[in-house]
Amino acid sequence: MKELTQVALEVAKGKGADYADIRIINLKTESISLRNGVVGSIDKSESLGFGVRAIVNGSWGFAASSEVSKKEIERIAALACETARASSTLKGKDVRLAPEPVHTERWQTPYLIDPLKITVEEKLGLLSQIDSILRKDQRVKVAQSYMNFSNERQYLATTEGTFIDQTLMRSAVGYSATAVDKGEMQRRSYPSSHGGCAMTAGYEVVLGARLLENADRVRDEAVALLSAPSLPSGTRDVILDGSQLALQIHESCGHPTELDRVLGSEANYAGTSFLTLEKLGKLKYGSSIVNLVIDGTIPGGLATVGFDDDGVRAGRYYLVKDGVFVGYQTNRELAHIAREERSRGCNRADGYSALPMVRQNNLSLLPGELTLEELLADTPGGVYMLNNKSWSIDQQRINFQFGCEIAYEIEKGGKLGKIYKNPTYQGITDKFWNSCDAICSSDYWTLWGVLNCGKGQPGQTAEMSHGAAPTRFRNVTVGVGSQ
Repeated sequence: MKELTQVALEVAKGKGADYADIRIINLKTESISLRNGVVGSIDKSESLGFGVRAIVNGSWGFAASSEVSKKEIERIAALACETARASSTLKGKDVRLAPEPVHTERWQTPYLIDPLKITVEEKLGLLSQIDSILRKDQRVKVAQSYMNFSNERQYLATTEGTFIDQTLMRSAVGYSATAVDKGEMQRRSYPSSHGGCAMTAGYEVVLGARLLENADRVRDEAVALLSAPSLPSGTRDVILDGSQLALQIHESCGHPTELDRVLGSEANYAGTSFLTLEKLGKLKYGSSIVNLVIDGTIPGGLATVGFDDDGVRAGRYYLVKDGVFVGYQTNRELAHIAREERSRGCNRADGYSALPMVRQNNLSLLPGELTLEELLADTPGGVYMLNNKSWSIDQQRINFQFGCEIAYEIEKGGKLGKIYKNPTYQGITDKFWNSCDAICSSDYWTLWGVLNCGKGQPGQTAEMSHGAAPTRFRNVTVGVGSQ
């Protein structure tokens, strides 16, 4: 493959490119799902293709193809340069890339068991066991379970001399039970409602997820919610479990810190951001215990890579430190706008045919020191909410409302008491994070994967993880609606 990448780079330089890169990607995927004992889907696919970016006269050009041959690579590289030259006639200013050392490396996701080598029969056998447990109660009308796997081999070469060969392995598994009775419908998911248990790792993700051990509980909770009361409206202290806090982080911290969004690139599609440039280093985003970190190196994170699609080595950076907003998620093109000397490695594309853009990295709330038992005992009269059910947030990521699958009344002494259906809470982003006053320790901290983050026009999907432990927020408006 290295010889083919050099073909593209030589053509691009010959066509006047000041910079060019080529990504060749071979992607293998497998997805399996079961619904009420019946196979919903078994899909295996493989794709191979490449994309070329070029900067000519200070502007980007991009072209891609699924035919990986010398002749086609020559054609596509020339087309990328032609597109860049045409774009330069309308440019506002020249593209400026932050410096990055030359890398010549091979990198691979660490894993123990290749999931694509496990038979479909074995995978379906496990899903069938889960299904049979979930449907032991006749009020469970829909039992769904699934597994998703991917193996992505990437080759990236640049005119600066970088050549990177990396393989990314991702695995995901999860299930849900939907109970129906007397006009009421409630669902419980395991281990989360968005992507289940999803990590960059192998089939060991499935084997270690305690799927069978939790199926009885998930079923019984779905049924119990049918007769549970709705969470009364009011102001309560709220503890969010990590499964819900992960989506809170994603929507109210991840998207607003994407620098391209701040600069207006998503304005016509998904909005902008309240984190405008003058707030950098000044805004009190949260309380002093709020520390938000992006980390492309953390084991298991869905955005964990050796290098991003700019060829930038993965790293770890604060976005919020001791409650103060201190950084954006950037790529090589935008780093200087955030007063950064180098990119923070957040440039990724959805496959070979998509143009890389700033995407959320693995973004996590650093853990505190409390045990869950201590946190619950210190929050009598509060509410403990788990697993996302719905979300809504405005175009600048300021006002939000989230719904969860289940909530528990926290009784005196920290005991979990009455359950509530359709619990919701709402807030204003910086006010909400400033109300954070307690976080559980690393013993309760988990990386929660998001498999389907959408962005861009044409739309792209990306994966990332958010680390979180149960966390308390004071005086939150709850019970504001029903679903």
